[in-house]
Amino acid sequence: MGLLQEKLKGYTQPQEYQAQGIYPYFREIEGKQGTEVIMGGHKVLMFGSNAYTGLTGDQRVIDAGCAAMQQYGSGCAGSRFLNGTLDIHVQLEKELAEFVGKDEALCFATGFTVNSGVISQIVGKNDYVICDDRDHASIVDGRRLSFATQLKYKHNDMEDLEKCLKRCEPEAIKLIIVDGVFSMEGDLCKLPEIIALKKKYNAAVMVDEAHGIGVFGRQGRGVCDHFGLTKDVDLIMGTFSKSLASIGGFIAADSCVINWLRHTVRTYIFSASCTPAATACAREALHIIQREPERLEALWKVTNYALKRFREEGFEIGDTESPIIPLYVRDTDKTFIAVARAFDEGVFINPVIPPACAPQDTLVRYALMATHTNEQVDISVERLKKVFKELDILK
Repeated sequence: MGLLQEKLKGYTQPQEYQAQGIYPYFREIEGKQGTEVIMGGHKVLMFGSNAYTGLTGDQRVIDAGCAAMQQYGSGCAGSRFLNGTLDIHVQLEKELAEFVGKDEALCFATGFTVNSGVISQIVGKNDYVICDDRDHASIVDGRRLSFATQLKYKHNDMEDLEKCLKRCEPEAIKLIIVDGVFSMEGDLCKLPEIIALKKKYNAAVMVDEAHGIGVFGRQGRGVCDHFGLTKDVDLIMGTFSKSLASIGGFIAADSCVINWLRHTVRTYIFSASCTPAATACAREALHIIQREPERLEALWKVTNYALKRFREEGFEIGDTESPIIPLYVRDTDKTFIAVARAFDEGVFINPVIPPACAPQDTLVRYALMATHTNEQVDISVERLKKVFKELDILK
């Protein structure tokens, strides 16, 4: 056995949880992701998805993907920089830029590579990158890859953010990066206050709209639109794997910024381009959410109902303002047991443990789609109440 294997063979924590029957990862789904899914031959209520618009199984989206495969084939066999640019890539970029209110946009193969590539390239030596301490892992990786000075502020703490800005050289580039909707806790960034500090200290702002697009703003344009601050935000990032029912991501900004990124970002230049099917599916989903405002209305109707039900039953749900509802457990083992027991009761939810949260803040993440019904929410709340009482999380 080599040194590498010797180093890693002691990592047995997953096997320990598997032996206890509470390992919560890589569970197999045997069909489309809707409000109910088939797992192990059984129907389970799906409250662990990011498909907020409920479009992953929509026949129009599926047909768009199939038609693109027929026209363009299964892949592009190259990067956007060389032979991998299709006309539908360019069309989608134009539509996304218009949708989020920016000059231009660039599409990437995944949302993660948007953040890891853009952030590491757009700031460099003598610059500063300033992040909320609960920003997504892709933002963390992006800032780690950059040569900029890295600063973090306490979650949504504007006094701490201002302290970070005061530490920066006045004439240096200062990029504040924040999740629009925080993916585990479901709360929003304090964008109006962030923009005020941006202007005070001559900084720039990038907002990750992965969980905001399709959920907030006019026709689901995102948190920046929700606050009416799109023009004040320098870069807007989004993904296709949530509300746009596909896989991929994009960055939108002023033309001069996109021109720089198009020719310098390594995860764009050296990655294969987004597949034809994924591109077409995202584009069709974008069209649908603009044509069907009732979809957004349905999402918020069922979200507000679920928030009300969980509060009535005494669950601790924190400061969520979105379809992401954290059910706090505050114990790692109990979190895993709660997820396993919920599954036994026919409810799929996701565990959130360190490093995705602080050790004292473990939770299960319950997320809603526009296609969920109040009846499904009621069933899930009652079953989760049973589980949480069994584990003395609820009294």
